[in-house]
Amino acid sequence: MEPEIITVGLDGSVESLAAAQWAADEADRRKAVLRLLHAWILLAAEAPDTPPDRDQNAGARRIVRQALDEVRRRHPDVRIVEDLVGAEADAALLHAADESRMVVLGTRALTAWESYVLGDVSLDVVGRAEGPVVLVRGGWCAKPEGSEAADEAPSGREPRVVVGVSLNGPCDPLLAFAFDAAATRGLPLQVVHGRSLPVHAYAPWGVDPDVAGAITKEADAELRESVGPWAERFPDVAVRLTVLPESPARAVIETVSGAELLAVGRRRHRPLLAPRVGPVAHAAIHHATCPVAVIPDE
Repeated sequence: MEPEIITVGLDGSVESLAAAQWAADEADRRKAVLRLLHAWILLAAEAPDTPPDRDQNAGARRIVRQALDEVRRRHPDVRIVEDLVGAEADAALLHAADESRMVVLGTRALTAWESYVLGDVSLDVVGRAEGPVVLVRGGWCAKPEGSEAADEAPSGREPRVVVGVSLNGPCDPLLAFAFDAAATRGLPLQVVHGRSLPVHAYAPWGVDPDVAGAITKEADAELRESVGPWAERFPDVAVRLTVLPESPARAVIETVSGAELLAVGRRRHRPLLAPRVGPVAHAAIHHATCPVAVIPDE
């Protein structure tokens, strides 16, 4: 059986180096192959004996070599493939997504206007890839194994995987990814659902606690029914359900502090003029500081 491939896109930035380290950790954890991919539309076809001073691809090779050297210091035994592709970055990464368990990209904190109007590559790939895409901020750094036990973490910030679940449609691919991520890390899984309150829940003095309580109880029951089969498949994963009377996006951002990974879903098929990702994935990409995995759902 061929090992899985985890592809990381490189552009020479500190963000892509952080993504390479995260991807190397994941490849090591899963005994997968790590592919270091750099795409450049002007990549030249050269003979094997081209002298260094005439190598038009020297800059591209340097980007991949820098990431390779960084990764090797922490993961000397991970199998690594270097891949230079003569194509636009988004096209190369979307093709790689079809061949990989996941694609990992570095991302910087952009405003919503910058990302949607300027066509940030990371967001474009997230919105079109057929498989999971993980976004890693430049400030992220790998912690040595066992550096912080869960009982030593600050209250409410214990290491865990968080997944935001909407319950508006099928979410099995999202839950499968989240449970598997928690299991491979030996971490608990926090399943978060936010449900906005209807107009009649508000009174002149504030929120009617009876209405809010009834809606939250109903949402909790639906969440348990959705999560139950996956909890049975992963009996070693400790699961905590969190239901908040908030918008789904706000609920996820309010609960993600201290998480090692946040998983959110996106619809594969969205209206033509709609944003490339929904509000929950958009909020996670722009506001969560931990790595964010975006999983396409039906």
